[in-house]
This record gives sequence, C-alpha cells and structure tokens, in this order.
Amino acid sequence: MKKLILINVLLLAAITTFAQSSLHDFVVKDIEGNDFNLSSLKGKKVLVVNTASKCGLTPQFEQLQSVFEQYGGDDFVIIGFPANNFANQEPKSNSEIVEFCEMNYGVTFPMMSKISVKGDDMHPLYQWLTQKSKNGKQDSEVSWNFQKYLIDENGKLVDVIKPKVKPDDAKIISWITH
Repeated sequence: MKKLILINVLLLAAITTFAQSSLHDFVVKDIEGNDFNLSSLKGKKVLVVNTASKCGLTPQFEQLQSVFEQYGGDDFVIIGFPANNFANQEPKSNSEIVEFCEMNYGVTFPMMSKISVKGDDMHPLYQWLTQKSKNGKQDSEVSWNFQKYLIDENGKLVDVIKPKVKPDDAKIISWITH
C-alpha cells in the first residue's frame, strides 16, 4: 500500500511539474531582464507575437501599437518576443531592440527579452504555444516573424494567426472585442 501511495504522489508531482496548462503558468524575462509573471495577465486576452527588427514584416509594429493603443488595458494586452530564428533578422541586443521599437514605432506594449521560438533551444513558452500535448488546443510551427497567438482570459490558446496577417485584421479585432 505504501508503494502505491508513493507512486501516486510521484506521478502527481511529475504531472504538476511538467504540465503547464495555461499561459499563466509561465514566468518570462521582460526586455529589461526582470521577471514577468504571466499570471499577472489573468482576466485579459493576450496576443503573443514573435518580432524582428530587420524583417519585411517589421512594419507590423505600427499596427500592433495601434491595436494596443485602441484596445489595450484591463481586457487586452500584446506581448512581443523578439527572436532571431529566421534569416538573422533580429541580431540586436535587448537594449538595441528597445531603442529601435520606441524610436521607429513608438512601441509601448510589453516587450520581453529575446528568445528562441523554434529549434532545439525553443523557449518553454513557445513549446507550450506550439504543442497540442502542452496547450490542449493544437500543434503549430512558428513559420516566420510576426506569427500571432491568441490567448483567452483564462490563459488558454484560442488560435494561431499566420505572420502575414496584419494585427488589425478583422478576425483579430473581432476576437479582441467579443
């Protein structure tokens, strides 16, 4: 009986340790290197986007900022994750990324520290975003910079939006407002 109890306790501990069932289970680093607990976003819809400063899609920063200015607040937030996974299009340091985003696009939505969004060094958050076994919704692959992940108020993955779809697309705005 003791062995059975021990096995159950160890199994429960393993499940609790490795299964992250929502966005809110993660702590990431913001662009300044400070911990950013995603549980602070409970009750908000979240658009997670991987960004790059030297990409043909970089002008999407302008639409992202516009959407954030119009809808951001108590119910919605955008979080940018710079990544250098595609054609070396984000070679800048975190401090250079901040300067670039503020100077060129007036970005005020939260930007996180540069991470990897694919490959062997994929950040655990992106593992959750891209693996149905972890997010419970769907498998996806980050195909390029500015891929968008829509997360509901409970931290659950709702949809994946392809990189070329602009942040102010009717489908995204409808999701934010309903």
